[in-house]
Amino acid sequence: MANITPSDVIADVVIVSPDVHRDERGRFVETYRRSWFPLGREMVQASRSDKAAGAVVGLHYHLHQADYWYVPRGRARVVLHDLREGSPTDGATQVLEIGEHDDRGVFIPPGVAHGFAALTDLTLTYLVDGYYNPSDELGVAWDDPEVGADWGVETPILSARDRANPRRADIEPRDRPRVGLRS
Repeated sequence: MANITPSDVIADVVIVSPDVHRDERGRFVETYRRSWFPLGREMVQASRSDKAAGAVVGLHYHLHQADYWYVPRGRARVVLHDLREGSPTDGATQVLEIGEHDDRGVFIPPGVAHGFAALTDLTLTYLVDGYYNPSDELGVAWDDPEVGADWGVETPILSARDRANPRRADIEPRDRPRVGLRS
């Protein structure tokens, strides 16, 4: 059975260390189960992101959508930052590495900004509990000193969108997540 561990840094984030079964044919890993996440809803969409070493994605966040990330190939440094007003961990930042070296996955609740740096070429798969909604695609500056993240890459490769995200202090009040805001 997988080891399910609530984050000790950000409330409602869950880190999964699944069982890995190996034999002469290879390995088998159960990467996701709905029952592992008490705050989770049914995941309705799956996506895959392939990135080259040095790419940085984020920080993104949603007011209404949760994500579940798993890296089957390569190694990612994941950065999480709690933006939720009323959260006991509002303002906390957590950095962890996930990937094929440890097979961990991470559940990210709505209102927690999330991003990753590709420490190697990688594939990241993610499940979401809401269909793509451009009005729920928000961001905060990846290099905001208030977030204080160490991305682990010297020269990050960023999208135009991620270079343009506002600092935490400049997020409009209507775009600031609150605990319990979810539809």
